[in-house]
Amino acid sequence: MFDAIAGRYDLLNRIISLGVDQPWRRRLIASIQPRPGHRVLDLATGTGDVGLMLLDLHPEVKVVGLDPSAGMLDVARGKIGRGRLDHRMELILGEAERLPFEDSSFDGCMMAFGIRNVADRPAALREMARVVRPGGRVAILELSEPRSGVLGPLARFHIHRVVPTVGALLSGAREYSYLQSSIAAFPPPEVFAAQMREAGLDVLSVVPMTFGSVCLYVASPAPSV
Repeated sequence: MFDAIAGRYDLLNRIISLGVDQPWRRRLIASIQPRPGHRVLDLATGTGDVGLMLLDLHPEVKVVGLDPSAGMLDVARGKIGRGRLDHRMELILGEAERLPFEDSSFDGCMMAFGIRNVADRPAALREMARVVRPGGRVAILELSEPRSGVLGPLARFHIHRVVPTVGALLSGAREYSYLQSSIAAFPPPEVFAAQMREAGLDVLSVVPMTFGSVCLYVASPAPSV
């Protein structure tokens, strides 16, 4: 499905999120505290949106983007080529549950809207804790089911009705309706934060945004016992 919608994926994100996905991504990037010389892993890099934003905001950082969709990586590769950023961003076809990197080989790891689609979430979280150096940051941005608040019903209507309909119309892929069910099936923030701790991550903060429709989870690899 991701291969099929790769060419329109960025446009879909802008329209479906009403443009607020860009501030979400900037906050994700800030949470990993990038510094000159840092090497950052961008999991579920997709079309490279987050990784390229990081490079734009922090010119002295290098990024490795990993994604299981060859179609998405083709789009990302085109963007990187047009920006002449091949020396700063590397792309790898792979899965978050089995990262082809050595222990503590990254200063930070970020993942935007990808953990929801990972088959073995605990394994992916353990891999994040493994490949990030002690003191580094792991930040995960994920859609969430709004459960309270005055505007909660409106946010739920947007996710359950507007998102699948608009996504299917623009992408030409009826399967885009998966988004609604995958968000509803994702655990509540407190449960997912507990899963992160069980995987060896010290959770530093859980920040709900936009009426609880998105959560930013920030953590650091737990010290070895």
